[in-house]
Amino acid sequence: MHKVEIFRFTVVSSNMVSKKQSLRFIPSSISLILLSENNRSARITIEKNKIMSIEKVKAYFATLGREKEVMEFPVSSATVELAAQALSVEPARIAKTLSFQGEDENHCILIVTAGDAKIDNSKFRHFFKMKARMLSPEKVAESTGHAIGGVCPFANPEGVRTYLDISLQRFDTVFPACGSSNSAIELHCDELFRYALAIQWIDVCK
Repeated sequence: MHKVEIFRFTVVSSNMVSKKQSLRFIPSSISLILLSENNRSARITIEKNKIMSIEKVKAYFATLGREKEVMEFPVSSATVELAAQALSVEPARIAKTLSFQGEDENHCILIVTAGDAKIDNSKFRHFFKMKARMLSPEKVAESTGHAIGGVCPFANPEGVRTYLDISLQRFDTVFPACGSSNSAIELHCDELFRYALAIQWIDVCK
C-alpha cells in the first residue's frame, strides 16, 4: 500500500471561492485529488508524469537497441484519428491499447487492437470468463503508469497482462503509442507481440 501524505493549500479559480482544502497525493497515480468540504473532487493532471512515462518506454526500447525509432510529434496523437493524421496512415493501422479490470483490483488487462476494431462483449466474456469492464482514466494511470492517450503495451508494471487481438494481423506493420499522447513506433506484428510481452493472440473484437 502506498503512503498517503496530506497537505493544506488554498484553491483559487474563476468559479470557486478561495478556501482551504485538503490535498491527497497518491504516488502511483498521475492525479492529485482535491477533497473539498462537500466531498466533491477535482483532478489535476501532472504533466511531468507523462514525461516520465515516455522516458520509461524509451529506456525499455534502448535495451532492444530501438529507442531512436520512437517517434514524437509536435501535434497530439491521443486518439486513433489524431494518430493516423500525425503518421499519415489509415486509422486501422493504429494499434490502440484498451485497459480492462482484471480478476481483482491488483490486476489489469491490456488488449491491443486495430484502430477500427471494437470489443465484442460476448467474445470477451467467453474468453476471460468475466464481463468487460474498462478502467477509469485514474485507474488506468495508476495501473499502467501511462495516461489516457498514451497507454501502450510497453514497460508496464507487474500485474498488467497484455493480449493482442487478431484484428492487427491483417497489417504488416502497425503503430502503437509509446507512453505519451504524441508518440508512436512502427512495429511488425510479431515484434509487437515480443516487445509487449504479450500472453497470446486472441479474438475478442467485432
